[in-house]
Amino acid sequence: MKSIEIDRSKRLKEEPAKGHNRWHPDIPPVLEVDVGEEVVLETRDASDEQIKPNMTVNDLDGLDAKVAHPLTGPVYIKGASPGDLLEIEYVDIIAQPRGWTRFRPGSGFLRDLFSESYLVHWQMSDGWATSPQLPGVRIPDGSFMGTAGIAPSRVQLDEWARREADLVRRGGTAAPPDPEDAVPAGGQIANEGLRTLPPRENCGNVDAKQLTKGSRLLVPVNVDGALYSAGDGHFAQGDSECCITAIEMGATAVVRFQIHEGEASRHNIRMPRFSHPGYFLPPEWAAPRNFIATMGYPIREDGSQEGEDHLTLAARNALVNMIDLLQERGWSKEQAYVICSVAVDLKISNIVDLPNVTVSAFLPEDIFQE
Repeated sequence: MKSIEIDRSKRLKEEPAKGHNRWHPDIPPVLEVDVGEEVVLETRDASDEQIKPNMTVNDLDGLDAKVAHPLTGPVYIKGASPGDLLEIEYVDIIAQPRGWTRFRPGSGFLRDLFSESYLVHWQMSDGWATSPQLPGVRIPDGSFMGTAGIAPSRVQLDEWARREADLVRRGGTAAPPDPEDAVPAGGQIANEGLRTLPPRENCGNVDAKQLTKGSRLLVPVNVDGALYSAGDGHFAQGDSECCITAIEMGATAVVRFQIHEGEASRHNIRMPRFSHPGYFLPPEWAAPRNFIATMGYPIREDGSQEGEDHLTLAARNALVNMIDLLQERGWSKEQAYVICSVAVDLKISNIVDLPNVTVSAFLPEDIFQE
């Protein structure tokens, strides 16, 4: 079994031969593997190991801001060619014993409602995460890799940079290439490499919590060898990751690759797909078995009505209502936002009964210990 081992006492920039934090086709592979061969990848957390267990919220201001996400790899898969469909099987995902959740000004889905930084530390043991900042809350193990993907082609690199720059010009939000904190540092890759913040056609930071042990991720191959990398492990997350972080952790991913030759070209598959042959979590947590849910409609605070193109407003209202519910139960506004990010699932309940499309926020009651 081949592996890429890292020293988690060091930052990625101190072990640049083991990984990267930008997407670029010219990043050289760390490892070459055969189809069907199991590979072990040790990974760092999304902060690049900057957040330590003894830190407080007052220590966050001095962190390097553009390191996310430190990825281990790339791995060159022998025989993979553009037009193929690469299948990544997650044989196992092993959590490190500590993690964290944070939000900061200007980030997250409800960034206008939370103007101060907040930090929660987690300890993972016996399949559960607990936190002294959230006494009585216990989150079950749902470990997955928040960020995993393959290299873009040169054409894709240029096109994705162009379309995101165009969005910024039109008033939207995107993170353009920036050499600050880039690994590899300096040169063409640092200046041109795409930031890992958004997911794209090469997968990347999709934060799909269903990609747990046993799942299969399928991504259209863009370059010879595919060049797979992974990082940004999450112990658990709610669908939406609303405060911008989950239970962030270092992890060890055991993966195995298969190649579906010519499948992406033959069927014009351009976007990632994923599957799981079983339950991605025990059914009582995947469903969940015992829950309470709040709803949101596209109605603004002033009472004005919006329509079907405002699902984000409905999602916002569902989350605000859930935060209100948790505050009724004695949690602070900040604690409630973290609970939503790590445990509450947003679901589209109705998208046809206009004008009030409905988003529901599901809270599993069994995370609260008696």
